[in-house]
Amino acid sequence: MPSPYRWLATGLALICWVGEARALDPNHTLSQYLREQWTSDNNFPGGAIDAITQTADGYLWMGTEKGLVRFDGVNFSLISSFSEFSGDPVSGLTTDEQGRLCVIFWGAGVLCHRDGKFVNLASILRRTTLEVASSWREENGAALLTDLIDGILRVRGENVQVLAPPAALPPSLVLAIAETRDGKIWLGTVAGLFYFADGRTTRVTSISDKKINCLLPVGDKELWVGTSKGLYRWNGNLFSRVDLPPALATVEVLALLRDHDGNIWAGTTGGLFRINASGVSFSDESDFGGRGINALFEDREGNLWAGGGRGLERIRDSVFVTYTLPPRSAHSKDGGRIYVDGENRIWSAPAEGGLYLFKDGRAQAVNAPLLHKEVIYSITGGRNEIWIGTQYNGLKRLGLRAGRMVSQTYTQANGLAENSVIAVYQDKNGAVWAGTLTSGISEFKDGKFVTYSTANGLASNTVSAILETRDGTMWFATPNGLSAFSRGSWTTYATQDGLPSNSVHCLFETSTGVLWITTSRGLAFFKSGRLQVPRDVPDSLHEQIFGMSEDKAGWLWIATANHVLRVPNQKLSSGALRPVDVSEYGVADGVANTNAVNGSRSVVTDSQGRIWVSTSHGLSVVDPSHIMNNSIPALPHVEAIMADNDPITVGKSVRVPSSRKRITFMYSGLSLAVPERIRFRYFLDGFDRGWSEPTAAREAVYTNLSPGSYRFRVIASNSYGRWNDSEAAISLEVDPRFWQTWWFRLSCMVAFLALLWALYQLRLRQVARQFNIRLEERVSERTRIARDLHDTLLQSFHGLLLRFQTVSNLLPAGESKQKLDSAIDQAAQAITEGRDAVQGLRSSTVETNDLALTINTLGQELASGETNPNAAGFHVAVEGTPRNLKPILRDEIYRIAGEALRNAFRHAQAHRIEVEIRYDERQLRLRVRDDGKGIDAKHLHGEGYAGHYGLHGMRERAKVVCGKLTVWSEFDSGTEVELSIPASRAYETSPARRRSWLAQKISRKDTETKS
Repeated sequence: MPSPYRWLATGLALICWVGEARALDPNHTLSQYLREQWTSDNNFPGGAIDAITQTADGYLWMGTEKGLVRFDGVNFSLISSFSEFSGDPVSGLTTDEQGRLCVIFWGAGVLCHRDGKFVNLASILRRTTLEVASSWREENGAALLTDLIDGILRVRGENVQVLAPPAALPPSLVLAIAETRDGKIWLGTVAGLFYFADGRTTRVTSISDKKINCLLPVGDKELWVGTSKGLYRWNGNLFSRVDLPPALATVEVLALLRDHDGNIWAGTTGGLFRINASGVSFSDESDFGGRGINALFEDREGNLWAGGGRGLERIRDSVFVTYTLPPRSAHSKDGGRIYVDGENRIWSAPAEGGLYLFKDGRAQAVNAPLLHKEVIYSITGGRNEIWIGTQYNGLKRLGLRAGRMVSQTYTQANGLAENSVIAVYQDKNGAVWAGTLTSGISEFKDGKFVTYSTANGLASNTVSAILETRDGTMWFATPNGLSAFSRGSWTTYATQDGLPSNSVHCLFETSTGVLWITTSRGLAFFKSGRLQVPRDVPDSLHEQIFGMSEDKAGWLWIATANHVLRVPNQKLSSGALRPVDVSEYGVADGVANTNAVNGSRSVVTDSQGRIWVSTSHGLSVVDPSHIMNNSIPALPHVEAIMADNDPITVGKSVRVPSSRKRITFMYSGLSLAVPERIRFRYFLDGFDRGWSEPTAAREAVYTNLSPGSYRFRVIASNSYGRWNDSEAAISLEVDPRFWQTWWFRLSCMVAFLALLWALYQLRLRQVARQFNIRLEERVSERTRIARDLHDTLLQSFHGLLLRFQTVSNLLPAGESKQKLDSAIDQAAQAITEGRDAVQGLRSSTVETNDLALTINTLGQELASGETNPNAAGFHVAVEGTPRNLKPILRDEIYRIAGEALRNAFRHAQAHRIEVEIRYDERQLRLRVRDDGKGIDAKHLHGEGYAGHYGLHGMRERAKVVCGKLTVWSEFDSGTEVELSIPASRAYETSPARRRSWLAQKISRKDTETKS
């Protein structure tokens, strides 16, 4: 006996999902529905199920004896305990007006899902506690609750209304509650049925059964009542027992449900009932239900879910319905060749022999003379007769005469080419064409046969299919090509004419007049007088194709060696077919087997537009008008995120530590009908260039993502290939490692610049060292020259001058003595100058380090001598703080300045001569300018005046000290000579560098701290 809290589930299982879902086809028998079960044997974690519901996000929820279970169509998740009701079983489930889940615990309370967590409904309603015994979900989303403390409550959102006090409740335990549209609240108890109206509770006495397990309101006043001993129905006036099969008339009814098509479903201890206008159908679920079917639920897609003592079962409609023929042997289920006659009767000939006629969904054997165990290859016919091609016994004709079946046989003795007839066809004029195994074609007309073979132009004497097109041409499929017979002439088409293969299986003409040819290597079609092969078709259309037909909407149904396909005719022939245009059907759609029977009539269309496919496991039929092109789309969800196999809490935004290298997104698509057909496309903003190709995988893996912001997006298609317009998305932030941070990169840049600066300074020191080495070499050389001049040339000149002086002393006074004394004086002056030059070679010319003073002294001497005929004024200006110069370099600057001054005084005819010395931090600059006549441009930019080397020497000296000499001059506007030398070359010590703002700031702070 089920526990008391389990009865509460029945009231909750009656909820119908409001939407466009298609319910189970009431015309199918229960055995024709597709079923799948989940028990502990295949990973169902919950045990016995007491309640089932579905939330707005598409998840299926089950209240079980082990806890709350969530199902996404593939995976189950178990929530085994709740902190507030840890010891209480889950007895019921419902949803609020927004489709959010509420979990009911027997006699304890209710938890409602809000913002990702479960919240006690009592706190939402600002009440101390709730002790709920049963519940019912109204059409507007409100919930009716029977509370042991407060009575009957109506809850909508955060508002609660007390409809009846506890005293108004029946004296016994309430197992089920429901409300009819007339406002009556019905209460099912262990002591009978009651209803509450006009402020009082009334007992229903017309039901003798005491224990009421479940209630189901239907329409305005109708009510179905499940009891411990059967099923009752109230029509608004009185209750009556529902007639069930005698053996199950008093079975205990545990759950009730009305689906979208009006079928009433009843879960009982014996199995599952379906009640509709066609009567009562029963399915024995004893091996699954255990103690009975406790819960029923119809989801948003029209699937029926049943919860039993051992687990969960899904019952869904199928696209195809399969009929298995009564086999002649225990191993044969072959559907064989099929034919639809003028009265829409379905004839079928299985491979092991015999002929069957389908009537009211059942196959009946045709017991006609001459058909005993006959193996039939093909069938054709007219209104009251059919023609049959047999394996060994020729061509047979069956007809109805006076209500009885009569038959007639034609063999080789009657003129038939051969007794093995593979294909038979009746043309528009009533002639019957019989294609034989090895002897060609026989045409039966006006009571006699005419045979055509390869000798007449037929491609092969083996003919597998025959068809007459609307222009009257007869077409014949053979293993050696395609033959056409028109107006007495034959034409053959082979691979060189465009056929994919010479092995032709069947022929079909569409409503638009296109002839399709199926071969062992795919399709071809004959249009506008030539053969063509469809372009860009899927691989499945390159297989062996055994049959083809067309529905009323113009779609082609094609049976291949491994697939049953539905393809748009126009797109296939025009080469515009896309993968999404091709629908593939299999076992999940009700097709018993996708291996079609090889024959000219393995796919046919009846007068109602249904498509019949003969497979190796029976006949499968589909009504294309019932295919749901507007099926409900799948709902995508991001279920989990893993970083190096460690879970990360999923929220609107996720942060991933920098140490993680492998990030896995796990997602699902909520479409519960055929979840294995759901396909996904995903896109990671910031990494992917576009959406992924459709995939069945439910996870996406990314490795070594760079630091930054990303957004993972996923969309899903349902089992019918319809893609969802909405998407599931989650933001992701990947933290950088320390070497990927901005401050580390800035530090690296600063360090790199510092390295460049250090290398620059090193290079400067190297150049300065080389310069000093060269200067030392020059000084040594000058010292050697000075020593040699002093010890040789000057000493010799000095001895010679003494001799000249002796001669002068011996001469008497006179003009000769005067000239000699004058020469002696000039020679003495030359020796003095030579001695000064030698001294200059040995040491600095300028004794003081004051460059301005030495230049000013030189200028004053030149200004007061004969070298200043124009009495030019002279002035020296100094800018900046004077610095100590390197001695040798100072001498070179002095000589350059002296040469410039001598030229200005002697040749410029200037009235004013100025010298400007500027001590900058980065360079030393010397300028000598005058306002004289200037220098001719051809001498300024050339080698100077013939025999004069002053300008050339100045440039050489400037180059030696790594300086830059610039001479500017213009006719009658004077001349300016500028020498600039880098500070590192000119000064003995480099100027103190200016401190950075940061250094000044730190220094100032240190000063403030000390003070």
